[in-house]
Amino acid sequence: MSIKMAIIGVGGMAGWHYENVSRVKGLEVVGGYDIREEARVRVADEWGLRAYASPEALYADKAVDLVLIATPNDIHKDYAIACLEAGKHVLCEKPVTLNAPELQEILAVAKKTGKIFTVNQNRRWDKDYLTIRKILAKKTLGDVYHIESRVQGSRRLYGWRAFKPNGGGLLLDWGVHLLDQILDLIPEKVVSIAAHLHHVHHKEVDDCFTVLLRFENGCTVNVSITTNCYINLPRWHISGTEGTAVILDWERNGHIIKLADPSTQDWEDAVIYTHAGPTHTMLPRPKYTTKKLPLPAVKGDWVDIYRNIVAVIKGKEELIVKPEQSLRLMKLIDAAFESHRTGDAITVGI
Repeated sequence: MSIKMAIIGVGGMAGWHYENVSRVKGLEVVGGYDIREEARVRVADEWGLRAYASPEALYADKAVDLVLIATPNDIHKDYAIACLEAGKHVLCEKPVTLNAPELQEILAVAKKTGKIFTVNQNRRWDKDYLTIRKILAKKTLGDVYHIESRVQGSRRLYGWRAFKPNGGGLLLDWGVHLLDQILDLIPEKVVSIAAHLHHVHHKEVDDCFTVLLRFENGCTVNVSITTNCYINLPRWHISGTEGTAVILDWERNGHIIKLADPSTQDWEDAVIYTHAGPTHTMLPRPKYTTKKLPLPAVKGDWVDIYRNIVAVIKGKEELIVKPEQSLRLMKLIDAAFESHRTGDAITVGI
């Protein structure tokens, strides 16, 4: 028996979801609602599904088990609470809310109603991320002490994402993806955060940012995203006690460099002369002391998040994107905004 899903907010993301759900056994989209008439026409004419005339009509449809909320960020909370109270499970687009207190309101209702609530953190299934996760899990680089994660582009924000009242800005748009990945990689608490937000082309919202994190285990992380970059740096750069890993792009071009024998240090007694003067510390390492390894193979499929939800509803699995993880993420986002507001790094325990 298929789980019946309806969509609130029939924009570009809804179309992406609609096509992906068609690949999931046991899940079926049956209708959608949008405040725009042309979007409701799309549901009826292009998809051949029920176009709800109002959100209340959707809430009242007893055939609907699960609702995907794909509206602008500022109205996620109200729709989520209404759906939960109507007896529906909810999958919400990210960022789930504009701040942690709003999410806590939703989670209180989910607990009261006993319905499932989760967030579409689909980039946990990105192959570049799964590669880094595998490298850390296998301790391929020894103890990892520094991670750099970045996404760079040269296009400006578009649509409602450029407006503050709608919850726009890059930290809430892409930042929730990259920071969620980092929190999923490192279970220890974040103990300090320094955030630097820029308004290069959009004065109302941030369109470039850098967030610096320190974790309880001593690992430091630099998460950086920009919409004004014309020479890209690597997507990932990972430093460990026994080597370095780099992933250059979404296609997973990259490699690992490790010490050939971690137990020995073969330093040549030499000094190299550069335009900046002599140096011994930065003398190039002899090639025979290192080895180059390919990145590990991984498999990732974005639709696995839907498969997980179906299995959870049927009582066969636990949620992969857990509410407490989403709350931790939103607390970190709140702390990032506060760090930027004060201009200082702040101590946290997240």
